[in-house]
Amino acid sequence: MEKKSGFIKKVFERASKDIKTIVLPESNDERVVRAATWAMRDNIAKIILVGEETGITEKAKKLRVDISDIEIVDPAKDPKFNEYKALLYELRSHKGMTEEKAEEILSNDYLTYGIMMVKAGDADGMVAGACHATADTLRPALQILRTAPGVEMVSGFFIMCIPDCEYGENGTFVFGDCGLNQDPDANELAVIAKTSADSFKSLVGAQPKVAMLSHSTKGSAKHALVDKVTNAVNIAHDKYPGLILDGELQLDAAIVPEVAESKAPDSFVAGNANVLIFPNLDAGNIGYKLVQRLGKAEAYGPLLQGLSKPVNDLSRGCDTPDVEGVIAITAVQAQLASKK
Repeated sequence: MEKKSGFIKKVFERASKDIKTIVLPESNDERVVRAATWAMRDNIAKIILVGEETGITEKAKKLRVDISDIEIVDPAKDPKFNEYKALLYELRSHKGMTEEKAEEILSNDYLTYGIMMVKAGDADGMVAGACHATADTLRPALQILRTAPGVEMVSGFFIMCIPDCEYGENGTFVFGDCGLNQDPDANELAVIAKTSADSFKSLVGAQPKVAMLSHSTKGSAKHALVDKVTNAVNIAHDKYPGLILDGELQLDAAIVPEVAESKAPDSFVAGNANVLIFPNLDAGNIGYKLVQRLGKAEAYGPLLQGLSKPVNDLSRGCDTPDVEGVIAITAVQAQLASKK
């Protein structure tokens, strides 16, 4: 069943107004191939599948989907292979890359091949992760695309759309960081808060209200883990004075107005938060999966923020609608990147 919340419908509309090219290197995954055809059908992106053409065609026949309008790039036959090889060697030679090693990598690693297409401007963004770990997707992205100018670090976030939910922005939240940084320090938490707020604003289109989450609310518990969050709040206020942010807040105090009145009556965020910053990856990963599975939420991500060009990850537990949704989000991020 295809699922489309109000949020993702708006993203689809935005994506369709300025078609971008998104490369999908996991052409061996049925969910990805099916999502590629849906994305073309819904006119949200032009799709490139990386892989061996015969195998992709046979998979499409098995799935009974039409891929006639989708470009297939086989590294073994691609006339741009040598161009990408020379570029990869140039970018990584200072790290010991040789031309022979570049050829080997591009011949066997479709994720890196997709990243090279983005780097060379032959694609506007990439989506992967359906059958690869986050590290496999992120490593070549960081090595080749690197961070955007002025950005201190790359982090991951999810867009969570919870049905029939009065909290957040009509049930829509950004959760960060739930997929990349394992134990960010206070300064890193502050950066994650700022970039997550920016992502919320650009993708959801509403005013971000950021809650720095903890097991404590406003000093109700004493612990080094609480201190890390309160330090992050202070750093964020100093570095980003225009950011609407508060903490430390327990989850219920952050999103439930009645609880906020009791636990944090003087907070300007408590009870109204729509961007939730988790203190570490354990909390973030567990939190988003609880909301997704028990709250029947649409979960898009882990999306990456801070790269020079959009590359987004998928949960290996994703389904086809999840993949198409991330394709649409990546297309919108590519639109925004092209305007900077």
